[in-house]
Amino acid sequence: MATVTQHAPGTFSWPELATLDQDGAKAFYTKLFGWEFNDNPMGPGETYTMLKLGGRDLGALYSMRKEERAQGIPPHWNSYVTVASADQAADKAKSLGGTVIAPPFDVMDAGRMAVISDPTGAVFCVWQPKQHNGAGVLGENGSLCWTELMTPDAGKARAFYTGLFGWTAEEKSMGPMGTYTTFQNSGVPAGGMMQLTKEMAHIPPNWGVYFAVADCDATVARAGSLGGKTITPATDVPGIGRFAILQDPQGAVFAVIKLTEMA
Repeated sequence: MATVTQHAPGTFSWPELATLDQDGAKAFYTKLFGWEFNDNPMGPGETYTMLKLGGRDLGALYSMRKEERAQGIPPHWNSYVTVASADQAADKAKSLGGTVIAPPFDVMDAGRMAVISDPTGAVFCVWQPKQHNGAGVLGENGSLCWTELMTPDAGKARAFYTGLFGWTAEEKSMGPMGTYTTFQNSGVPAGGMMQLTKEMAHIPPNWGVYFAVADCDATVARAGSLGGKTITPATDVPGIGRFAILQDPQGAVFAVIKLTEMA
C-alpha cells in the first residue's frame, strides 16, 4: 500500500465528483468502496470533500454550483491531468482546436488548474501541482485505475491529445466493439478511447472513470442495494478483466473493473 507522491505530466491524477447531493454521495461511495472522507470549507456555504482510502487521498466531491445546474449539466465525474504548466496547456489546447471553458486559475496554494473541452466536446481539467500533487493512491482496489474517452470522432480526438500531452496512440481491434485506442505517456498507459457508434449517439462525449474492485459482480449488487443503477452489466473483456458501468443515485456515471492482473 505505497503512497503515490508525484505524477508525471500527462497522467490522470485526480477524479472529482460534481454532485447534486453531497451528503448522499458521501454515503453512497463510502459504503460502496469503503472510502473515508474529510470535509474542507471552501467558501460561504461550500464544502470540498476529500475522499480517502487507507488514509491516502484518492479523489474528491463537491456540490455543483448554481451556474452548472442552470446550464443543465448533470452530476458527473471530472478527470484531471497533471501538467507542468496549466497556462501553457490551456494555450496549446486552444491552438489544437480545443476550448478553454475556465481559464487557468490558482486553487489557493494547492495548485493551478484550467477546464478544457476537446474539439469533439469532451471536458477535462489540467492540474499544475503546488502543495497538492493529486491522488496518493492509484491502481489499488477502491481507487482510480483507468480513464476512458468516449468520442464521436476518434481521429480528431487522437490528434488533439497526442499534440497536447505528447501521448502516443496504439490501436487494437475489439471485434464488434470496434477499435480501442490506448494512449501511452512515455511508455506508460495513460488512458483509453472508444469511438461512439450510432447506437451510442445519445451518449455525450466524455472522459469516464474506472475504479478497481476485488469483485465486479459483488460491487454491482452492492451499488444496487445502495440506490445505484446498472448501465452496463458485469461483462468480461478477455485479457483485461470484468467491468460494469454504473450510475450513482444522483445520476453520475462511473465504471468498476476487476482487473485480470489483480486476481
